[in-house]
Amino acid sequence: MFVKIHKSYRDVVAIADKELIGKIFEEEKFQLDVKENFFKGDEISEEKAISLMQKFIKEDATFNIVGEKATNSAIKAGIISPEGIKKINNIPFALILL
Repeated sequence: MFVKIHKSYRDVVAIADKELIGKIFEEEKFQLDVKENFFKGDEISEEKAISLMQKFIKEDATFNIVGEKATNSAIKAGIISPEGIKKINNIPFALILL
């Protein structure tokens, strides 16, 4: 999966499964656009993703998480529950805004 940290007054952590980068998914009036310039940063392992999410949740970051591997990693990291995951065209995603 890929992770990209967007620095601003509040860090935004974008995490997506590698195979979803650059794709657009639509379902009825909803669209999920996994833009390369937003999500494609460093390629990391699941273990590194979990560690990174646990670190940034303590720093009041927001998260954009897309894909089966990425959302499962977020569950393992303890930053979301399965109920916090939505799907568009069968692609799971979660937004965390604390």
